[in-house]
Amino acid sequence: MLYFAENLKKYRIMKNLTQEDIAGYLNITPQSVSKWERGETYPDITLLPALANIFNTSIDPLIGMDTIRAVEARRHIHKKANNFMRSNQLDEAEKVYRDALLIYPTKPGMILGLAGVLALKGNMEEAIELIEKGLPLSDNEKQKATMRAALCFLYLKHGEAEKAKRLASELPHTRESREAIEPVIANHPSSAEIEQHIKNILLGEE
Repeated sequence: MLYFAENLKKYRIMKNLTQEDIAGYLNITPQSVSKWERGETYPDITLLPALANIFNTSIDPLIGMDTIRAVEARRHIHKKANNFMRSNQLDEAEKVYRDALLIYPTKPGMILGLAGVLALKGNMEEAIELIEKGLPLSDNEKQKATMRAALCFLYLKHGEAEKAKRLASELPHTRESREAIEPVIANHPSSAEIEQHIKNILLGEE
């Protein structure tokens, strides 16, 4: 019940109910309801139908099944696109992400996923635009580090060396780090070398 605590609080507030009200309906203590909302404990499964009825909803949205299904759907999209990318079927991968963005237009994973495909295809301008759009929306630190590293090389390939150097100097101490990328940029790599670095970063190849 990953999303139960936040959903319980959300539904309770929407119904203008207090924790004491919920406790009274269920014949339990307000402290129990408080612990549920903090995610410290969960209600007995036999209480879920009563809780759902209090809020005039069903058990699925109360425990977050709609959210879980959406997360699983997005995970499937990324897996499908990645399989296409790794087999160099970039047009197919691009279509997967463009179709997904019709459903999830504000999801940073979809925006940055499409950017990655376009970077591999050499569509630098749109890739840069999408990465710059998606990075501020993302709270996935690994994803952000990967895309910032790729963006360094996209800037370089696009003739924006100063932007590439500035961004490289801000990278964290990770695989996609300034220690790894700054020297490469300083050595003025060829276009083919830049493309290989982008591929290594986005596909995790060595």
